[in-house]
Amino acid sequence: MNAKPSLEARNLVKDFTLRSGLRTSILHAVKDVSFTIEAGRTIALVGESGSGKSTIARMLMKLETPTSGEILLDGKPTGSGGRDVAAYRSEVQMVFQDPFASLNPYHTIAHHLERPVRLHHPDLKGDEVRGRVLELLERVRLSPAESFADRRPHELSGGQRQRVAIARALAPGARFIVADEPVSMLDVSIRLGVLNLLAHLQREDDLGVLYITHDLATARHFSDEIMVLYRGDVVERGPSDEIILNPQHEYTKRLLDAAPEPENLGRLRDEVRRELSRA
Repeated sequence: MNAKPSLEARNLVKDFTLRSGLRTSILHAVKDVSFTIEAGRTIALVGESGSGKSTIARMLMKLETPTSGEILLDGKPTGSGGRDVAAYRSEVQMVFQDPFASLNPYHTIAHHLERPVRLHHPDLKGDEVRGRVLELLERVRLSPAESFADRRPHELSGGQRQRVAIARALAPGARFIVADEPVSMLDVSIRLGVLNLLAHLQREDDLGVLYITHDLATARHFSDEIMVLYRGDVVERGPSDEIILNPQHEYTKRLLDAAPEPENLGRLRDEVRRELSRA
């Protein structure tokens, strides 16, 4: 029996050298962090700004080189050469926090999706590429796809842009998605729809997802496991309900104290269930 596809961070450490005049200091941004994301499951990485969440995401995407530690895909180390990174990124993709900055305003939506399709699926030509672009737009519920393909980013709302970003992440055929605060810059009224879309796509494609957030409410209802990050350290981890209902670390308790009132969490849970039942 084959092992389930997995993306593993093993003992990741990231230090930054800070210089001010003649003085030099070391910032320990990430301290010996390990976790495994399996296909079909979501891990939420929760912490306040500056806790090291995005640094971990950038290391997973090979945008930052770890000071030490390694990243394994399906149990095998991932290389750092150009071809190795390109092959890795066909399997692991990222949805960035800012839907306004992540798309080039000078290019059409079709252009943003055609590039990764052509790069990772060189066997597709002409109309096949266009067909794949339209299929991706339909999958992220931008319909009719033809009406969105030739628009430019400024003609779309923030929620629609983030759906394009999700489609772009799916374009190479990725099996793992790193979602870095994917709804924090969206209006509250449309956040649930984007998160519901991610949950639907995960089930449909058996995706493994790292969901990075500061919001424990959504972390509980959209993840199987929660890791709480404080100053680069994972201070608590476990099944989502267990972490929320029975927190052990003082920092986790403080995060919960800053979360919305329980009745609001209950309302969110009910809304999530209704949305997922329609998907």
